[in-house]
Amino acid sequence: MIVYGSSMSPFVRKVLTFAAEKGIEVELKPQGLQSDDPEFRAASPFGLMPAFRDGDFAISDSSAIVAYLEAIKPEPALIPAAPRSRAQAIWWDEVADTVFVNCMRKMFFNRVVLPIFLKREGDLAEAAHAEVHELPPLIDFLEARIPDSGFLVDDRLTLADIAMVQPFVNFLHVGASIDAERHPKVADYIAKIHARPSIAQWIAKERGFFEKAGNVPNR
Repeated sequence: MIVYGSSMSPFVRKVLTFAAEKGIEVELKPQGLQSDDPEFRAASPFGLMPAFRDGDFAISDSSAIVAYLEAIKPEPALIPAAPRSRAQAIWWDEVADTVFVNCMRKMFFNRVVLPIFLKREGDLAEAAHAEVHELPPLIDFLEARIPDSGFLVDDRLTLADIAMVQPFVNFLHVGASIDAERHPKVADYIAKIHARPSIAQWIAKERGFFEKAGNVPNR
């Protein structure tokens, strides 16, 4: 099975983390923004990452890909079967992929993607506004909803957690840390999930890229 994209994308990293937690071996084939690689384009007609191929089956979109992985290997169950739990897990996946990623994108795109990868000046004012005014209410929201178990649904690891922690990797890459005094549950939650081997390996590789390149995202 092949995943096309870059692990610095929270959507690609979500698929890689999900596959690892399922015990499914996948190969990551790196792709840049709007890559014209024929294999990638065959799996992702609109050029969006991640794309995925399993033999003669190809599809794109992270949520569609993880649904496929869940179906071909039901255990361990990362998308709950019980109707209410399943709905909650899918809802959290959507919240992470839209609300949290939209905030993260303003910071990561302007501080990393534009200056480091595209060699263009980013809008640092937009990034700063997102960090100061948009991110704190989102973390407040999450702080109030993390159960004592430390997992968002069914007191165990599910797609909800795998999706939610992805944008926080990118927040950390641009220096947006979590105030453990103001948000102790979120700080503990993110640290615990990020320490899992399924995602820790990708965080380490991404940090290694910035260190090797000598690039520190602008703030």
